[in-house]
Amino acid sequence: MNAGIIGTGHYVPEKVLTNFDLEKMVETNDEWIRTRTGIEERRIAEDHIDTSHMAYEAALSALKEANLSAEDLDMILVATVTPDTPFPSVACMLQDRLGAKKVAAMDLSAACSGFMYGIITAKQFIETGAYKNILVVGVEKLSKITDWTDRNTCVLFGDGAGAAVVGPVSDGKGILSFELGADGSGGKYLYQDKDYLSMNGREVFKFAVRQMPESSVNVVEKIGYNKEDVDYLIPHQANIRIMEAARERLGIPEEKMAMSVKKYGNTSAASIPIALSEGVKEGKIQEDDLVVLVGFGGGLTWGAVALKWGK
Repeated sequence: MNAGIIGTGHYVPEKVLTNFDLEKMVETNDEWIRTRTGIEERRIAEDHIDTSHMAYEAALSALKEANLSAEDLDMILVATVTPDTPFPSVACMLQDRLGAKKVAAMDLSAACSGFMYGIITAKQFIETGAYKNILVVGVEKLSKITDWTDRNTCVLFGDGAGAAVVGPVSDGKGILSFELGADGSGGKYLYQDKDYLSMNGREVFKFAVRQMPESSVNVVEKIGYNKEDVDYLIPHQANIRIMEAARERLGIPEEKMAMSVKKYGNTSAASIPIALSEGVKEGKIQEDDLVVLVGFGGGLTWGAVALKWGK
């Protein structure tokens, strides 16, 4: 049984924080942020909107697109490093709010690679026939672990949620190949230090510009395709220079790469599913397109999939 994505959805908070707003908060400026990251603005969740709330909104949208109800789900996986509380999990909160009674539910922690770990985990359950429909959500409220006095990190991050329903698809469609990996020795470069996120930007950049292009090419070559066959690339929306490195390695034009980073910043586990959902809704992803999703994150972790779009 082939596993593929049969519905997508996303949610971002209404509050917009621009680079010009940040100029009033820390010693930085719009040009510096844009030229080094590609970010122009990001969304920030109000105090009363927590991670589970954003996950719920994105999940409703994905279920609607998949033409399914919560009762049709067999499992809920939520990728996040910013849960409402350490436990119960966001997945259990989401299960309760959706009314998806008694289905399996758990959170995954792989930072910005979390959504990749989630859909690849879902693929295994579906291809064995154990489950049929699995909701995978990538969601973060990074604003609550961001030090707004640290100009090196506060310019990068935003809040949001993206969701996908993974289910059975016809032969030749769905997730055709994947790659997952981790290097725990790099954990010291990106972590949460007590209350706040801490990052060695130089080391994370070096890791990402090597790993994202490599993983992208690997998943395409695993299925016997050439990199020129890729119709749409959705990299983790972390930094425009890292994303461009992956695009150039694949040799695809700019219009074939998702570019939501300028609107939302780095939303960690939510970035790939948000960009995917937008790509579907804007008609940038069509039936039978070869789509590559690739991400990297704290851990250090990485993951990629090559999929043929369609049911």
